[in-house]
Amino acid sequence: MNRPLVVAEGLEVRYRAPGGLAVRAVDGVDLEVERGQIHGVVGESGCGKTTLGRALLGLVPITSGRVVVDGVDLGELSSGELRRARSKMQMIFQSPWASLNPRMKVGSAIGEALTAHRRMRRDEVADRVVSLLAMVGLPPDAADRYPAAFSGGQRQRIAIARALAVEPRFVVADEPVSSLDVSVGEQILQLLLELRERLGLAYLFISHDLTVVERLSEFVTVMYLGRVVEQAPTPTLFRGAAHPYTSSLLASAPARYPREIRRRYVLSGDPPSPIDPPQGCHFWPRCPVGPVADSTRTICRTEVPRLVECGDGHRVACHFPGEVRLPDPVAR
Repeated sequence: MNRPLVVAEGLEVRYRAPGGLAVRAVDGVDLEVERGQIHGVVGESGCGKTTLGRALLGLVPITSGRVVVDGVDLGELSSGELRRARSKMQMIFQSPWASLNPRMKVGSAIGEALTAHRRMRRDEVADRVVSLLAMVGLPPDAADRYPAAFSGGQRQRIAIARALAVEPRFVVADEPVSSLDVSVGEQILQLLLELRERLGLAYLFISHDLTVVERLSEFVTVMYLGRVVEQAPTPTLFRGAAHPYTSSLLASAPARYPREIRRRYVLSGDPPSPIDPPQGCHFWPRCPVGPVADSTRTICRTEVPRLVECGDGHRVACHFPGEVRLPDPVAR
C-alpha cells in the first residue's frame, strides 16, 4: 500500500496575542493527503485553515506534533535541509496582487525560485521561464513585463507558474480564486485541474466556497476554531454530514438549498474568540443539539470529543454525531 504524500499528526501551532495570551491557531490536527489527491479544507474565517496550510509547508513554527512529507519528518531537518525539502512543496496565495513583487519583472520572479533551489545557467533559467509561462497560458513576452501590466487572473497564473518552477509534488492553494471574478476564477480552477492531471500534483485546497470544494476535492476536512470536527470522502460528507457544524455549513450554500431551508439551519452567534475558547467541545455554545438545546448534555461542556471513525474513511469529533440531518439538496 502506498504511503500518503503528506501526514500531519497532532499538529499544534500557537502564537502570542497582544497581552501575552496564547492562541491555538491549529489545535491537535491529524490529516493525510494522498499522492495526486485534492484535499479540501473548509471552515469559517479564523478557524485555522491558512495556518494549517503554512504549517504543512514549514512556513510557520510548529508548537507540537509533526509533519511528514514523502516520508521525511520536517521537524528533524536542519534549516538548510528544510529549504531544499521545500522544492517538493509550494503555496499559491489568495491575493495575486500581494504575492508578487511589483518591482520585479515576471521572468525574474519566476526565475528567482529556480536559482534559489537549483543551479542553472542563465539561458537555462530563461528557457524554463518561457516553458512555465506557456504551461499556465501566458505568452513568452510576459517575462519582460511587471505585475502591474496584468489583470488579477493573469497575475494568479504567474503565481502558479512560480510555484511550479521547482516541480513540487504538493501544493497548498489558499483561496486561490476568492479575489477574482467568477468567470476568471473558473478558468483558474480549470487550470489547476489540468496541471494536476499533467504533473501528478496533490493539492490542499483551502476555500470558503463549498460548491467549488464539492466539485474539485476528493476528500474534505472541516475545521472549527483550530480543530478538525469532521473528515470524509467528498460524496460522503456532502450527502451524510455527521457533525452539526458541517451540516450548518452545507445548509448555508445557496446553490444547494432554498432560503427557507437555509434559515432553518442558521447558527446563532459568532464563533468564540480563539484567545479564550470554550472548554470541552469548542462548538457547544452554538450547537443546535448540545447543552444549549438539552441541558443534560453536560459532556459537551467538559470533554473534548475525539475524532473517531464512523465508516469508510469518515471521521467525526462529536459526542452526539448524526443528529442534525439535512434534507436532500435541490437539483442543480
